[in-house]
Amino acid sequence: MQNIPEKRRDTGSPRGPASRDGEGHGDAAQGKLQADAERETLMMELTRLVQKSVKESSWWERRGIDCSILTAAFISLPAGFLLLGSSQPLYFLLGMLIMGVAHAVITVKGTHLSSHGALSESPAWADFWAVFFIEVCGSFSARAGVQAHVKMHHAHTNVIGLGDSSTWKIPFLSRSVYLFIAPLAVPIITPIVAIGQLKGQSPLQIVRTVLCVCLGFFSQYYLLRSVSGLSCSSALVVMLLCRAMFSLPYIHVNIFQHIGLPMFSATNRPKRIYQMTHGVLNLPRNPLLDWTFGHSLINCHVEHHLFPFLSDNMCLKVKPIVSQYLKEKKLPYQEDGYVSRLCLFFHKYQELMVFAPPITELVGIQ
Repeated sequence: MQNIPEKRRDTGSPRGPASRDGEGHGDAAQGKLQADAERETLMMELTRLVQKSVKESSWWERRGIDCSILTAAFISLPAGFLLLGSSQPLYFLLGMLIMGVAHAVITVKGTHLSSHGALSESPAWADFWAVFFIEVCGSFSARAGVQAHVKMHHAHTNVIGLGDSSTWKIPFLSRSVYLFIAPLAVPIITPIVAIGQLKGQSPLQIVRTVLCVCLGFFSQYYLLRSVSGLSCSSALVVMLLCRAMFSLPYIHVNIFQHIGLPMFSATNRPKRIYQMTHGVLNLPRNPLLDWTFGHSLINCHVEHHLFPFLSDNMCLKVKPIVSQYLKEKKLPYQEDGYVSRLCLFFHKYQELMVFAPPITELVGIQ
């Protein structure tokens, strides 16, 4: 992790000959303009490199691989429902595993990609997939989800009061409860939060969200009853267990990659390339989480925040380009292990998850 010294503020009055004739202020202004131009050039240069790679990629690389993974998750569902109807414990557990993995792929990877419009080049289809994955499959409001994630978190990454990931903090919970027990309640909390997010939306959007969430919930419940042959209570328990199977890493990933990194003031934030490289962290490759959550949420999170329109596979493809460029320009490319971050949050829970974070000012680049 990189320690970033705070920028010193000059509160005194200008001194010296340069301040008397105004040349000092002119030189400072010119220097600032040159620095701003250089920073814009950095982001533009990196963008050109990434866009070149995207243009040279086939549809299969840009969207096909991720669409295939999502399709495979849906195709596996019938086997999961059938196995859950087995009286053999081993087959039943295998059915639970299939349902849990499929649910994670659909509701984490699917909702995330659809919220960014990364599943289709057509705006109409992009809107359809956002409603389908976020509302029908994810039991949340598509409008509220896109607003919170894309328009707030991405636009204002690590900016205090805007995109600082504070929504993930529950200060009154102890560290053990928050890190290892509370995430299991995510399947119950999600639709409750969704109801609260309906305030201020149009009647049509409210009706659509309620109908879509109910459609997704009762479809799974009906199939567990009719195909798997489970009782009412057993079907509800299985739904809860399957939906909560990946809740622990889901919460962990969302806090590990931003909280504890530099936070910025809304009135004095750095340029985009500095904001993202200092405020975002990559986790290492993980075969299970790479497939269920997607590369953009795990080992390519820096790339995702710099270029949020890219699919998971494209984030992975441009990762060498981005990492090499940032290192050549002596910009941070932050990486840390899952266990390392978990230990950090466990031992510094009060500092990271309870107290207000300090504001960082990057020396010489404001």
